[in-house]
Amino acid sequence: MNLDRISVIVTTWNEERNIGRCLDSLQGFGEIVLVDSYSTDRTLEIAGRYAARVLSHAYESAAAQKNWALGQVRHDWVLILDADEVMTPELRRELQALTEPPACAGYWIRRDSEYLGHAIRHCGWQRDRVLRFFQRDRGAYESKQVHEEVVLQGPEGEFAGRLRHYPYPDLEQHFQKIDAYTTRGARDFVQRGGRFPLLRMLVHPPFRFLRMYVLQGGFLDGAPGFVLCLLSAHSVRLKYAKAWEYGRRNGRPV
Repeated sequence: MNLDRISVIVTTWNEERNIGRCLDSLQGFGEIVLVDSYSTDRTLEIAGRYAARVLSHAYESAAAQKNWALGQVRHDWVLILDADEVMTPELRRELQALTEPPACAGYWIRRDSEYLGHAIRHCGWQRDRVLRFFQRDRGAYESKQVHEEVVLQGPEGEFAGRLRHYPYPDLEQHFQKIDAYTTRGARDFVQRGGRFPLLRMLVHPPFRFLRMYVLQGGFLDGAPGFVLCLLSAHSVRLKYAKAWEYGRRNGRPV
């Protein structure tokens, strides 16, 4: 498939640490549309060095932002990346090797992720994949506050090539993301009719840690794996605590 027939969407908010690396990997595509949520750092200055079309749009959720972006691109086929992701040469070659039209309506892409500068090969992250390349009139993101995914109308495929993912360069940023994700996750839980958050706050975190660290082999990732599993369990506890508070505050006891 000719890369100049593919639109790439990248969403950003204060991504000065990541955006250059991401856009570097995306040169040669038909268009790069960067949808920014009014960054206050150097994100837009850095993006200006690349041939990207920059749009500003108020952020409601990751799903809403990406769905809005889908209506702004020119080409039928879209590739969506977060600013902390990087296109690999292997994935680029696989995209170029696709027949036209592609056999599937959309394709899953696996991600190789780093945590605190170390490759994480266990903790469940080894199975991480996202549906990011699809025909835009046959896919859209489901309406969720967190862990959104594309709902696709048509057959699905999967690439062998991968994205590189750099979600948490340091603990400060990890804690900031935990705070943001758990707030949105708590609201989503309550709005979807979730029940018994206090019980879940007690039971789910230790099971999350044991699943990631023992059953999924997080102990093989050394100290970074231990910290990642511990903070993942903490984020579960925090989400349900916030859900309990959010429900009480809004007259929706759970």
